[in-house]
Amino acid sequence: MTNALPSRGDIDEAIRSLGLATTASELQGALLGWLAGGGSADGNWLAAVMADPALPQAASDSPLQRLRDHAVEQLDARNFALDLLVADDDASLADRSGSLFDWCRGFLGGFGLSAGANPPLSEEGGEALADIAKLAAATPQDDGDEEDEAALVEIAEFIRVAALLLHGDCVLGPRHRRSMH
Repeated sequence: MTNALPSRGDIDEAIRSLGLATTASELQGALLGWLAGGGSADGNWLAAVMADPALPQAASDSPLQRLRDHAVEQLDARNFALDLLVADDDASLADRSGSLFDWCRGFLGGFGLSAGANPPLSEEGGEALADIAKLAAATPQDDGDEEDEAALVEIAEFIRVAALLLHGDCVLGPRHRRSMH
């Protein structure tokens, strides 16, 4: 990886400076959803992902552009790695699960904007999207035990795989079919 994932703090600061009503986790989820659904990563990506054509392009050296560069690089790498910009392991269970659910809400929005009403999903892709929708509607719990901690790790791993599966269905599959013709 040549493009490192910016910190949540850097992304949060960039979000505040633009006056956006989102979190770093939700923005990264929206960006990855947008890209997984076939959306363009061009200079207008922020306006497209936020569904606000008045938003400016992210500066080439900004944390938002580094976020985009990292997302594009991870999806193109095909090594099944996907970094989620969620609360750190030392944060409370409520903060970590809340940021993961924010990420899912963002992903659904971005995916829906780019993929449309009838994306070309496999059966597994359809199930994965439905599961992400359930997680997006979830609310974080205030405390938990080791089982809850383990479940959150499993949920995060599921989300990584689901996002990559959806990208495969909507972007890589069609790209592969076009290259064969």
